[in-house]
Amino acid sequence: MKRDNIFALKEEPVAPFEFNEEVTSVFDDMIKRSVPLYMESLKRQCQLTSHFYQRATTIYDLGCSHGNFGVMVCEAFKQRDYTMVAVDSSISMVERYRNRLERINRDETLCNATQKPNSRDKSEEIHLVCGLAEDIRVANASVVVVNLTMQFIQPDKRDLFIQKIYDGLTRGGILLLSEKIIHQNEIISEIQQDLYKQFKMENGYSELEISRKRDALENILIPETLESHGERLKRAGFGTIDVWLKWFNFASMFAIK
Repeated sequence: MKRDNIFALKEEPVAPFEFNEEVTSVFDDMIKRSVPLYMESLKRQCQLTSHFYQRATTIYDLGCSHGNFGVMVCEAFKQRDYTMVAVDSSISMVERYRNRLERINRDETLCNATQKPNSRDKSEEIHLVCGLAEDIRVANASVVVVNLTMQFIQPDKRDLFIQKIYDGLTRGGILLLSEKIIHQNEIISEIQQDLYKQFKMENGYSELEISRKRDALENILIPETLESHGERLKRAGFGTIDVWLKWFNFASMFAIK
């Protein structure tokens, strides 16, 4: 795993953050050192996906990056037919995802050469799309995953984004949503930010790196309160909503149609 040191060098000015080839190359290290309980969240989302997936429907992963969630689903659904649409706006992320699926196909072909020569190609199960998550038409979905994605969508587009997801879900379908959040109480918000900074420093980031990345994300990553997320989900029509994982200023939720 290549180490993330993108913001280690002092260069002025700091360029706006984007999911380019440089970020893609260190993404796994970056996200594991920057997002508390990241793998735990994906693991439980995969289990929820297995529980809520309905036959002959579609799983959507909106903001899929290079496929950490999708690869987990590949493993969990080995004995089940399914269809997933995985969307990301970064061409380098999509290409890396495609390469991962090709490696999985090659490995499975070798393992199953004498047992299951006609195993299904991953490209038939996971359809990769390079585009904006908010532009995707969701249809016949039993599971929609939005991991650390809506925070990058402009706030005035978020209501419509969630409404389109609700409208595209089948009855009994589930939205799995993880986001960086802020607290409406300023004192609590400061405490959360301080503890998050400590978390990143414990994971090897310097104060310079933390400061420079914060500057790069200014007006690009725009977090909201849990209350705002809950109200938006209710406005869209969701009646069953839960915050099932929370670590200070990070939260994972689900909403059932």
